[in-house]
Amino acid sequence: MITPILAGCASLAAVEPASDAGNPVCAEMMVILPQFIGDAERRSTNSQATAAWGDPSQVVLRCGVQVPGPTTDPCVSVNEVDWIAHEGEDGVWTLTTYGRTPATEVVLDPQVIPSSTVLASLSQAASRIPAEGACLSVEKNVEL
Repeated sequence: MITPILAGCASLAAVEPASDAGNPVCAEMMVILPQFIGDAERRSTNSQATAAWGDPSQVVLRCGVQVPGPTTDPCVSVNEVDWIAHEGEDGVWTLTTYGRTPATEVVLDPQVIPSSTVLASLSQAASRIPAEGACLSVEKNVEL
């Protein structure tokens, strides 16, 4: 008799892949992403070099996004990884690694999950992409 194995029922997160998602450096980062960010568990996505935590998604990550150039948006540094922070009109924040190619983008609502929790959880993985530059003005320990 064969006993059926029950799979998790979490829904697949639909995430648009970044233009450079196939970059081999993204793969190095993706394999060490955490299973949890805060209480949000990682779930499967439908595209390469992407990740999502929570159902519905509280945090969405895409590796291989366009590298940001100079900006007036604030830069925060967490565990030696610089992130450009941009607040959208809807209050959702997009944080993009700065000085790393390819860049990694993280989208979150700080009213749902603290940015400090997210960036502290993801900095080790993001540091797998070597730093080629850094922000000129960095804010440390900033809560978005």
